[in-house]
Amino acid sequence: MSSKTIMVLNGPNLNLLGQREPETYGTETLADVEAACAALAGELGLTLDFRQSNIEGELVTWIQQARKRATAIIINPAAYTHTSVAILDALNAFDGPVIEVHVSNIHKREAFRHHSFVSRRADGVIAGCGTQGYLLALRQVAHLLG
Repeated sequence: MSSKTIMVLNGPNLNLLGQREPETYGTETLADVEAACAALAGELGLTLDFRQSNIEGELVTWIQQARKRATAIIINPAAYTHTSVAILDALNAFDGPVIEVHVSNIHKREAFRHHSFVSRRADGVIAGCGTQGYLLALRQVAHLLG
């Protein structure tokens, strides 16, 4: 498989992964997740572009940039999952595969978390598998890209 760039985008508060509500989100940090993803991406022949922002507009800009820089997007939009039409619109302008990831099972949580704007565009949704969800998403992207 030739090298393909996969953009992994993380939304608000994921910079606090491992510190914030470990009973819900676990004890792994976002740096741990990035390291695990980088290792697997290497095995799969993929190149990783791993980013996090608390700013909705920055995420939108990165998604727009992915149109020329990436072959697929893995996104954990965090709280923007439930609120951001802007992120959905940006994803709709991206031609490659999109996999939505959530560390927790959003469907077992508060009712407002059950709706995802991003799911309307996502080719797959992984929720409730902890940080392993990112690795599952990478494997699915590799499968989709052949």
